[in-house]
Amino acid sequence: MNKKSVQKLVLFLTGLEQRIIDNSSFFKGIVIKLKSGTKQYEANISLKDEKLFLNYNGRTDKLEISWLSARVSKIAESYEALTLTYEERGTSILIEADDKNVKMRTKDTETIESSKGHNETAQIANRDYFIKVGPADDVLKAIGILGENGKIRNDMIRKYNQIDHYIELVDGMLKSLCSKYGSLNVIDCGCGKSYLSFVLNYYIKDVLKKNCYFTGLDISKTVIDASHKIADSLDYKNMDFKITDIRDYTADKDTHLVISLHACDTATDEAISLAVRNNAKAMVMVPCCQKEILSQYSFDMLQSITKHGVLKARLADVLTDGIRLLILEALGYKVSIVEYVSPLETPKNLMIRAEKAGGINYGLINEYKKLKDTLGIHPTIEKLIQPYF
Repeated sequence: MNKKSVQKLVLFLTGLEQRIIDNSSFFKGIVIKLKSGTKQYEANISLKDEKLFLNYNGRTDKLEISWLSARVSKIAESYEALTLTYEERGTSILIEADDKNVKMRTKDTETIESSKGHNETAQIANRDYFIKVGPADDVLKAIGILGENGKIRNDMIRKYNQIDHYIELVDGMLKSLCSKYGSLNVIDCGCGKSYLSFVLNYYIKDVLKKNCYFTGLDISKTVIDASHKIADSLDYKNMDFKITDIRDYTADKDTHLVISLHACDTATDEAISLAVRNNAKAMVMVPCCQKEILSQYSFDMLQSITKHGVLKARLADVLTDGIRLLILEALGYKVSIVEYVSPLETPKNLMIRAEKAGGINYGLINEYKKLKDTLGIHPTIEKLIQPYF
């Protein structure tokens, strides 16, 4: 390959060096096809412990990342043409070089995989899925939704629809956060086996094409070990899981999003408190089993109604989540609450979404205090987010 083409190739390769450094958690590898006359040769580059390993011509050499452009361009000098494919999660970069020209283009791996002709998603429901069978096969198989036959398992269709609808409901928030911060740090409180985090990880990185890093928190070693195993199987190096009580956790970097799915009773308050303590830019909570306020509140004017236990319990649910929203608004969050799934599936079907929008609203704090006194309640959430209250 002539000197002019090699020099241009060096420029492209230098850009890849920085990309590997920036996206090391997502880097998959590099495949180089080399042509000399009618013969073709291949070289492969992998990454381990921040070092590149070049397998070429029957030997493997360990390289610093910053050596990539020099080493590959030196090899290219001995060949007529080169095709280099750089792979990272969600993106494939192709460099083609010969004596006439050097070209680089980017292809999204989702587009490539979609061309395989998967139609399974369309067979489940008449909707456009966010987590599509085909591109998302690896993560859907890893969390048990997709069978080995490449089809959604019959007993997992409802779960698949729930997860996809979750993504639909947070899509706008995710895009807003990505546009503001570029790379997102996400904390999953009471993560369990982290199925939701794996799907969110896939969606942010492979579909939205933004870097993300996940920390899953749970007190159970069993589920944390299971999460580590799934992450390893997917090669999701941008995930960490910790055995800890979420009340004791403090993040060591900026927190952009805190999530919690079906955290029972005051566990949702603990997740909200973690988000507030760590100055999270946004949070998404799906509460469950609101018991605390039920055992505390009373309101004489409604005694003729709340004497019926089922009605008192339903009102307690409304008061619990309403108070959470009021407190978050008082702390400067823009809030909304929507039905996550149909109430026919579960009555615990509400999703709280909150995004940081301003400072403390003392008027709303006073409004909360009056409501608390009227109802005779002492919510755990207030105790967890002191000194604001």
